[in-house]
Amino acid sequence: MSETDPVGLVAGITDSTPLRFSVAVGPAAYLQLDDVVTTTRDVPGVGIVRTSGVVTQVAARHEGASYGSDAFLISDGVLPAHVQEVAEITTTRVDPECYVPPRPGTTALRATGAERDQALYFDAMEHKVVVGMGRDGAPVYVNLEFLDGTRGAHVSISGISGVATKTSFALFLLHSLFTSGVLGRRSINAKALVFAVKGEDLLFLDKPNVRLDESLAADYAKLGLPAKPFDSVRFFAPPTPGDQTGRPNVSGRTSGVDSFWWSLSEFCSEELLPYVFADAEDDRNQYTIVIHQVAARLRAEASPFGTDGAVTIGGNPIHSYAELVDFVAERLQDEQTKADWAGPATTAGSINAFIRRLRSSLRALAPIIRGDLTTVDSNRRVSTANSRVTVVDLHNLPERAQRFVVGVVLAAETAAKERAGAGNLLFTMLDELNKHAPREGNSPIKDLLLDIAERGRSLGIILIGAQQTASEVERRIVSNSSIRVVGRLDPAESARPEYGFLPPSQRQRATLAKPGAMFISQPELPVPLAVEFPFPAWATRLSECAPEPSGSGTKVLSRLSANNDPAPF
Repeated sequence: MSETDPVGLVAGITDSTPLRFSVAVGPAAYLQLDDVVTTTRDVPGVGIVRTSGVVTQVAARHEGASYGSDAFLISDGVLPAHVQEVAEITTTRVDPECYVPPRPGTTALRATGAERDQALYFDAMEHKVVVGMGRDGAPVYVNLEFLDGTRGAHVSISGISGVATKTSFALFLLHSLFTSGVLGRRSINAKALVFAVKGEDLLFLDKPNVRLDESLAADYAKLGLPAKPFDSVRFFAPPTPGDQTGRPNVSGRTSGVDSFWWSLSEFCSEELLPYVFADAEDDRNQYTIVIHQVAARLRAEASPFGTDGAVTIGGNPIHSYAELVDFVAERLQDEQTKADWAGPATTAGSINAFIRRLRSSLRALAPIIRGDLTTVDSNRRVSTANSRVTVVDLHNLPERAQRFVVGVVLAAETAAKERAGAGNLLFTMLDELNKHAPREGNSPIKDLLLDIAERGRSLGIILIGAQQTASEVERRIVSNSSIRVVGRLDPAESARPEYGFLPPSQRQRATLAKPGAMFISQPELPVPLAVEFPFPAWATRLSECAPEPSGSGTKVLSRLSANNDPAPF
């Protein structure tokens, strides 16, 4: 039986409505979850009305049986009964928009080709982004207008760490945006900013995957995408602790990675102190005024000293973050200077709380706030200006330092976009969004991410956020995401109201989803679509890097492949 043949008849055992109906599956046919079904009805005065939808549940039963044990009698031929499968269809499109119910007994067809595209609104998408293949092996798309800010923006990806392949899907989405041609002329100036927090697996995006074979290349070809790594990629990593040369703290890649840090002069002049206190779980209300008062004082009194990023304040040279912390603490504890640095009405308790929290940042921030490394080299400043994809490796930094880096970099890029206007797109990929914008508490980073979520589309800043638990992320950030993606979920998490957009069957399936399988919700469709995306064509770990062509003169691999390298899927 071909897929274009009828698969059954509209059933009359339950009410058939314009938004939901059932199909009795024929004896020689089948319907599975995610299949697309279409049926027609001749409406007087209107003409042929096509009602299409997605299978959201399938049930099989013995018609004529009353008890579970009747299955044995039926099998022996003692009790007459008939096996019947019934598929529940959730309507996705009615064309033309005459909302009449499909009539029982009407033939139902499995939609393919143009009929499938029509049922899923793919034919109405002027610019569509391929995000994978459906269970029928055909491409699945999302509307670019809900990604680029035209009608919506932002992507929220949820799933269990290490199983849901959130990062892999986000990278595939970027690959599709940059290589499919969907961005048109905007692709020239479109950029991606990627924060890597789980290891060095994103430091090889520009290297082909050694596993790339004809089969994988064919999967990409089906989607209309080239099977190749990212081009124009720039990598940043923090400096190695204790190394006075500023060598990047990476082990797998020996070239093509720049160190990043901020000089003490920049820390003071750009008022970066608030990002030191980016712990949303901490009650900052007691000493918020001290933070901003000290930041303003540092900006006003600090002057550059030498060429290594050091500063001088009141004639006192300061060469390290630890020295700066000690200097600020002394000024806050000195009765003669306390009022100038903390404000005249600030209590001793607030000052002590500020000093305590400031001192606790020494271990985390000392490696990236420096006054002993040359500031002549502009390559140390994280910027998306000179490459299409910018990867900022954070995995060797403590969480507090990670939040500082994310906050400072995003603030700088947002300010640059405000100056330049909304002409160019910046896709910002941030994992562990629940740590940077948790549901409870306040912080500069959370405020910044919330600002991006609420007005980023007007600036051309598109947030691609990933998290294990959407229930722990600030509601307004999740609600402002036009595209919602779900991979493998914990059963308890799947029951949370944040996943109410998933039909009950998909909630259950999300707890069983295999790596590479995602459910994608977009505004034009009432039902999320199940997709699978191909294995990365780019290397995701050192052992996957294909050998460099002979004579290239570039040595990328620093060690042999290891069997215990973590897999991306």
